[in-house]
Amino acid sequence: MTRALVCNLPLVVLAGAFSCSACALSGQEATLEDYLSLSLAELSQVKISIATGSNTAFDKTPATASIIHSSEIAAMGAKTLDEVLETVAGFHVSISTISRMDSVYSIRGMHTGLSPQVLLLLDGIPVQSMQSAKPSLFRLPVAAIERVEVIRGPGSAIYGADAFSGVINIITKDAYSMGDAQVGVGSGSFNSHEFWAQGATEWRGWGIAFSTNYLESDGDKSRRIDRDAQSALDSIFGTEASLAPGAVATRYQVLNNHLNLNSEQFDINIWGWLSQDAGIGAGATQALDPTGYDDSSLWQADVTYHLPQWSEEWDTDFRVSYQRYHLTTHFTLFPAGVVLPIGSSGNVYFHPSAGIVQFPDGLFGNPESVRTDTAMDFISSFTGWDAHRIRVATGVRYVKAVAEESKNFGPGVLDGSSGVRDGSLVDVSNSINVFMLPQSSTVSYISLQDEWQIAQSLALTSGVRYDHYSDFGGTTNPRLALVWSANQDVTTKLLYGSAFRAPSFMELYFQNNPVSLGNTQLHPERMDTLEMGVNYRLTGELQTSFTVFKYLAQDLIEFTPDRGARTQTAQNARDQEAVGIEWELNWKPSAQWHLSGSYSWQNARDKQTREDIADAPGQQIKLNAKWEFAPRWFISSQAYYVADRQRIEDDYRLAVDDYTLMNLSLRREKILRNLDISLTVRNIADTKAYEPSSLSLGEDYPLEQRSSWVELRYLFN
Repeated sequence: MTRALVCNLPLVVLAGAFSCSACALSGQEATLEDYLSLSLAELSQVKISIATGSNTAFDKTPATASIIHSSEIAAMGAKTLDEVLETVAGFHVSISTISRMDSVYSIRGMHTGLSPQVLLLLDGIPVQSMQSAKPSLFRLPVAAIERVEVIRGPGSAIYGADAFSGVINIITKDAYSMGDAQVGVGSGSFNSHEFWAQGATEWRGWGIAFSTNYLESDGDKSRRIDRDAQSALDSIFGTEASLAPGAVATRYQVLNNHLNLNSEQFDINIWGWLSQDAGIGAGATQALDPTGYDDSSLWQADVTYHLPQWSEEWDTDFRVSYQRYHLTTHFTLFPAGVVLPIGSSGNVYFHPSAGIVQFPDGLFGNPESVRTDTAMDFISSFTGWDAHRIRVATGVRYVKAVAEESKNFGPGVLDGSSGVRDGSLVDVSNSINVFMLPQSSTVSYISLQDEWQIAQSLALTSGVRYDHYSDFGGTTNPRLALVWSANQDVTTKLLYGSAFRAPSFMELYFQNNPVSLGNTQLHPERMDTLEMGVNYRLTGELQTSFTVFKYLAQDLIEFTPDRGARTQTAQNARDQEAVGIEWELNWKPSAQWHLSGSYSWQNARDKQTREDIADAPGQQIKLNAKWEFAPRWFISSQAYYVADRQRIEDDYRLAVDDYTLMNLSLRREKILRNLDISLTVRNIADTKAYEPSSLSLGEDYPLEQRSSWVELRYLFN
């Protein structure tokens, strides 16, 4: 039994007891059959909250948005959040070229190595690390998810920093949406296994819901590369240290627990996500590292108090939240037998070099960090004026990060004068030689939004938010959205939004690092976006939408190579502009069929050089089909076409190949009285597909080959 599971065994036992003995509340979890029975008109009236902070009918929401419900997630056979997000129009889940082959979120040509321009929320609370939009190697199981809401485009007027190119809000199941208590197991390719249990009950006016989910995999060991960064060093120094050809490390073990308590006045969430022994892809320095790993733990608690309504015109919430993210990483940065030029600082420097050093055991680094995030928010809505809904919000957030580190190189360890360095580690924590000194930041904000129903067919949403950061000052971000419903079948949207992204702790303060260095002179990134969209219901069964967008992003932060060294330093390196279109189609020819698809095209360029933005897909086509071909028998399929990814200007390699991937899921609900079963095959054609890598690796990252997955779910009712 794994460490993560052993450490949290009491929670797993509690979940099992919940599932076996607790009665679910009267609310029933929506099935795929329920979803297919809805007409397009009914689907357009589903409420979505991400665009305004309050529930709005989907077709009237003042943003370009998508929503994926739990029944759809189950139908596609998705195991993790990333597999769900890949179905969103204009959204692409790629692979980081600078961090452990972690997933990055590419939206409308905004494509960077850590995707910090996308804000990830769990029940409205930001989930972040010191360097990215999410925890390192974040694989979130889907069993506890009620729905996922996504907006493409800026959201800083509501959410502040990092709601730059898009916002993702994961809404978890509470006691009234969980439905019947259930347990489930899954097993499939790459020695992958899953277990989950969830249940809900009511006690003295409190709804109580609990979910636990364990997911593990050895990863696809056929994902191999022939040359890595060490291969190039071998050719320079005449060594044979490289582990290539070899497989990239994509194993993982994840335990996800969630507890929700709610009453008339309180909503309480406690969430724990643990990732153990997660493989680090092609290695931290693009040198294969099969033994390196990440250990992560993220704990979050939030309490929302619905203040008693002293007036029917006011609805007010007060929320406090606390989040603690602990990351421990063990890197073999270069393998045993490596020979490296070392500068006087102890880091790898080619020019000037203080000496050539042999590392018979390898070059090791064990960075560790703890990030805490404490926030208070006061949100109030006023409906006392005819045709207006005013939202006022203010709050404060305190973020703190502390780092520890042990290694066998760098300042305080080497000075380049020694010809050999063994694998013994030196603890540089609590010294100036650590990769980051303790840092903190305080953020306060105030925002104002007005949803004005000018006429029955015309609504204007306007808003502005001011944020003040203790490290760099203030920023103001407005928004305007005009939504015109010409008739019940045609809706037109004209949207403007401004956004910003604050520099991360990594970008500001990283030091003594062999790969990435911070820069305290950074400015926030800024973006202005203009969109126009039309939604047209051609018939009761056929609906289409078309969006055209244009944006200008300024002062984008990138890690740019340092002359004469293998390091990169964060810089406000460039401006980016883009135009693009997104076309979506929904067709429900019968109660048993739902067909949908999207086409997205973007032309994103560096404003100064006019070069296309590297790695971002220029075109994507996505097709989805759901079919109830017999009572309670369902087939769900997805096809993704990803094309037109460009290399950076000085990358001599051949163009990245386009690819098409297809998935198929067969599901039978209640094959026995309380038992559901499903079979999912991903990449059913066994297509060889690749995502762009950095030039130091030499070849692109291979994607997973064909895999299969069998799942059983038992409902207690």
